[in-house]
Amino acid sequence: MTQTSQSMRPDVISLADEEHVNDVVLGAVLGLWDVVNSLTRLRPSRRDRYRVTIFGSARATPGSFAYEETRRAAEMLAAMGCDIVTGGGPGLMQAANEGASTAPERARSIGIRVELPFEQDVNAFVAQVFQHRTFFTRLHQFAIASDAFIVAPGGIGTLLEMVMIWQLLQVRHLQETPLILVGPMWPALIEWARQAMLAFDPPLADAEHLAIPRCVASADEALAIIQSHHATWLRAQPVGGPR
Repeated sequence: MTQTSQSMRPDVISLADEEHVNDVVLGAVLGLWDVVNSLTRLRPSRRDRYRVTIFGSARATPGSFAYEETRRAAEMLAAMGCDIVTGGGPGLMQAANEGASTAPERARSIGIRVELPFEQDVNAFVAQVFQHRTFFTRLHQFAIASDAFIVAPGGIGTLLEMVMIWQLLQVRHLQETPLILVGPMWPALIEWARQAMLAFDPPLADAEHLAIPRCVASADEALAIIQSHHATWLRAQPVGGPR
């Protein structure tokens, strides 16, 4: 007797049954997300390395003020023993990885990349690279891999990264993690959010949530915040832990 003449088991769905096939695929995908969500609840009891993520424009060129200041800040953080994490591409990402590469014995230079039809090459200063196919998984790795965030001048991609970290801090999926915005482009954005969101009745955000990003004028001010947070992190490490 051929398969087509047999009655199919009740738990078997024919590929010709498009509606039920779609239900199975959707259920399987949601099941995979449940697995991923469960795994991301896991955290190490302590982190072996203090990591600073630096977000910023891919368009900045070597020799520009933003590039050289970002490189200098990363170099100083690396000298402190901080790993530097970036998107692994050109511009200010390259500047940060270049700064980190000056102290390979103390710091790692890390790039977390996403597949794009442009900016495909990892910059030459990345020592360890992670590759993602979607922005969603990439941003999640930034969140779970970092102890502090510095946001240099940047475009839409940098804005996306900054706002996601801001929201994670707002809902306390991240806690006690500095989010530092460097340069003159950011205060006006934060002030717009404050004025626009608090003008509604009831307000669209809590005033304390709008104070989460810390705007500073210079890389030196950002470094001072990181140094203080890093010192607190070191004191919390077990005896014999990382220094």
